[in-house]
Amino acid sequence: MCNRARMSNEPETLWGSAAKLFSERPRDNRFDPRELRPKSRNYVIREQGGERAWDVMTWDVLGGKAAWPMTNVRQLGLPQWRRLAEKPENRCLVPLTEFCEFTPDKHDLGDGKPPLKGEMWFGVTDQPVFAVAGFWQRTEGGNGFTMVTCAPNTLVAPIHPKAMITILEPEDIDTWLQGSYDEIVALQKPYDPAKMTVRGPVFPTRRDEPLGCA
Repeated sequence: MCNRARMSNEPETLWGSAAKLFSERPRDNRFDPRELRPKSRNYVIREQGGERAWDVMTWDVLGGKAAWPMTNVRQLGLPQWRRLAEKPENRCLVPLTEFCEFTPDKHDLGDGKPPLKGEMWFGVTDQPVFAVAGFWQRTEGGNGFTMVTCAPNTLVAPIHPKAMITILEPEDIDTWLQGSYDEIVALQKPYDPAKMTVRGPVFPTRRDEPLGCA
């Protein structure tokens, strides 16, 4: 489950979007789209009134109504998710530059402290900024979004065997935002591992240097 990601750029024209925000940009120190975490507020791209532009939403599509933030959704056929996924106005793109999965096993760093899991960071070589399929809704706490996941590819599976985020090819952007329910479900598939890189594990809470590379 992806619960850490990064987006290094400010809003700009990507995938036919306008360099504008539908809602006002937050003006407080807690808003940092360069480091995406559950319940953080982040940029997404969506369509409204025939225009494609940016918005700011919380990474939790249920707005705090569950025991944990709903940051990733895979079963689009479930009634609560299908009613959102089948409506183009509730779909969005989540622009990222890399995403993280934690190692399955803990590592002893030899520093006398308890072992811990390392961060493995995945990037996309043919898309420095890539789009992740997502959808959103209005909640009591404001607009919230989630990322759509799919089966993992051979690069991600050794680290996270259950799922990976659904990375879209540029030519599939319009289909995700405007297509039918059946058309978007067909896009819910793993990205080509030959077009991806991984680095790590890294341990930023203890030391920045990796133990090795996968």
